[in-house]
Amino acid sequence: MNQKMEKEDSGATITELVAKAGHTGSQFFKPVDDKSEAPTVIRDAGSQPPQKDSGNVYIEELLRKNNMLVQGSNLGPVFADEYRRIKRPLLSNAFGRSASLLEKGNLILVTSTISGEGKTHTAINLALSIAHERDNTVLLVDCDVSRHGASRALGIADRPGLVDMLENEKFSVGDAILRTDIPELCLISAGKQHDFVTELLASKRMSELVTEIGERYDDRIIIFDGPPLLPTPQTQVLTTLVGQVVFVIEAGKTPQALVDEALDMISEDQATGLVMNKSEGISGRGSYYYGYYGEK
Repeated sequence: MNQKMEKEDSGATITELVAKAGHTGSQFFKPVDDKSEAPTVIRDAGSQPPQKDSGNVYIEELLRKNNMLVQGSNLGPVFADEYRRIKRPLLSNAFGRSASLLEKGNLILVTSTISGEGKTHTAINLALSIAHERDNTVLLVDCDVSRHGASRALGIADRPGLVDMLENEKFSVGDAILRTDIPELCLISAGKQHDFVTELLASKRMSELVTEIGERYDDRIIIFDGPPLLPTPQTQVLTTLVGQVVFVIEAGKTPQALVDEALDMISEDQATGLVMNKSEGISGRGSYYYGYYGEK
């Protein structure tokens, strides 16, 4: 799908762009009505690590305390419905009628233009939402090796993971996968720090691992929480390994010129969806938006 946006008025924010698109046949979902359901910010979980044993981690209580999409949190049904709107087209591209038209549709990269736009928050809640599906399982992989955002938020930053697999062929996918107390959700941490992350992600070993992860279970969605596009070249490498990209933008903050620059780094043929985060500026109500730019 062609995700290119018109580059008129490069000083406009993405909020203004979507507001304008609403009058020209935009495919975005309508906003929700309850501002109180706007997403909260993930707190660093470093001081509250989940219980662990071998290849298992117990994260539900930690997620509940951080007000994420699990039972017992303060989030209401409107928040859950927003993620249902986001995941539906992704699942359709992976397993539905359009699946035959989209290669590697079950491999989904979550990224953003710059840091601080809610990328990791979106990736975790999207994984939690998919975990509630009756027919699918989900694996969340932290590919933001420099920041370890998802790993820290989930309390697994000290566990070996992606980098360890890339460096050591004897450390397998089975060794890295962490089962959780969230039914149908598994995790792979970012692993240890490394000075040549881009080269590792661009390696043949990484391509082989992604293929193995993607084909291991025919009902599994794999979500890669990647770095932002503009600060590093790592995400541009990752986009070539997946079938779908979820592009998170903080509405009212990210200039359209930066969004254009980031989207230029993704192939025009890539199925790229846009998640509008913290989008109060469009209608005065807090919500997520999701849609695709352009058509094939």
